[in-house]
Amino acid sequence: MGIVKSICRIADHLINKVGFACQIMLMLTIMAITGKAAAQQISALTQMIPIDHIVAVVNEEVITRTELNDVIQNTIRQLQKQRIQLPPFDVLEKQLLERLILTRAQLQRAKELGISVNDSELDKTMRNIAKENKLSMGEFYAALEQDGIGLSQFRDEIHNEILMTRLKEREVNSRVNVTEGEIDNFLRTQKTSSIGNDEYHVAHILIQILEQMDSTQIEAKRQRAETVMRKLLEGVEFAQASAEFSDAPNAMQGGDLGWRPIMQMGPSFAEMLVSMQPGDVTPIIQSPVGFHILKLLGRRPQETPVVIINQTNVRHILVKISELISEDDAHRMIMQIKDRIDNGANFAEMAKAHSEDTSASKGGDLGWLSPGDTVREFDQAMDALLPGQISSPVRTQFGWHLIQVIERRSQDVSDDQQRQTARKAIHARKAEMVMQEWLQQLRDQAYVEYRAEDI
Repeated sequence: MGIVKSICRIADHLINKVGFACQIMLMLTIMAITGKAAAQQISALTQMIPIDHIVAVVNEEVITRTELNDVIQNTIRQLQKQRIQLPPFDVLEKQLLERLILTRAQLQRAKELGISVNDSELDKTMRNIAKENKLSMGEFYAALEQDGIGLSQFRDEIHNEILMTRLKEREVNSRVNVTEGEIDNFLRTQKTSSIGNDEYHVAHILIQILEQMDSTQIEAKRQRAETVMRKLLEGVEFAQASAEFSDAPNAMQGGDLGWRPIMQMGPSFAEMLVSMQPGDVTPIIQSPVGFHILKLLGRRPQETPVVIINQTNVRHILVKISELISEDDAHRMIMQIKDRIDNGANFAEMAKAHSEDTSASKGGDLGWLSPGDTVREFDQAMDALLPGQISSPVRTQFGWHLIQVIERRSQDVSDDQQRQTARKAIHARKAEMVMQEWLQQLRDQAYVEYRAEDI
């Protein structure tokens, strides 16, 4: 019996390391060596211990069958909740494993770069999610439980989403530049184009092609896109086709891109969408990143509002606090300057002589300021003054200030707003392309080993 116990201890260790098929082989081997009694003990042991194994290795980290199963179950619940027809299980499994691999690669990269999320940031995000859904925190937790999602699991998912968002902003934004010339061209095109300025609600299927693919591989991808198109023409729901075939990150959400200005969609997409009706689907469109199929879900006008704000022309004198100048000394100095101005000294000349701000050479003139251009304490003091008035000393993070309002005006900043909107649209269009390329580079650079025979 001592041998049997020893073998059982070894089996206990091995069962945690091997898959189900290996467990069966192990049990048969032990039966041959030790007889039926030992085999019964091993059989009972396999029923007690959850079966788990590694399905993939990403660099030095593993993805287990349990992790993959959890993602599959959550995705199935999500698709069912959205009433999206489930794709074949093997297709769903492979797509979700690839997403897990890409997620793991992103989190590893974020860790390498020292990107982090603290608990207060995570708590704030959780509160915002509850608020957006018009739920108290208690109601929010109850809703998660009803959906079969544990609180700690949800916090982990949000933590990872924030990390990946910050990583993408860091990696992608540094590669995207929008010039003033591009903004000028964008606005000219917007004024002269028949496309208009409406917003479009669009769903999207992407069959991705990679930079290193040869013509044969690209043709295989084209055929895959044609298969998707055939299924759509046969009546398969767009959301179902997205979940089954799309390589886009939002494939499991039916490919929904939300509402976007038409000019943000890119010329080749915009020209097709403008003549479509809600429910229509585009033919296959090829771009540098792959083959696209779009479905128009909705359309609404986007008016360009007239934006008028109150601006203030202001000047100031700043005395900074430093290792050489204490808080009391700085306050005493600003009070002395204030006394001299009250006794007839010229504000601009005093600014040139005593202010430690870069505006000193201009007599402290900061030009026309819009709401929010300065820190809160400065804004509040400035707003309380009449033209010509001089404030009492004002303390901000920069030091002690004297503030004089020169003039106020109401200004139409619609053109500035239009340029800012154009900048965002151009940036979003470029960033989407760069994002796909960067994610593929990250995936290509990762060491990935598939371990499960059934994947």
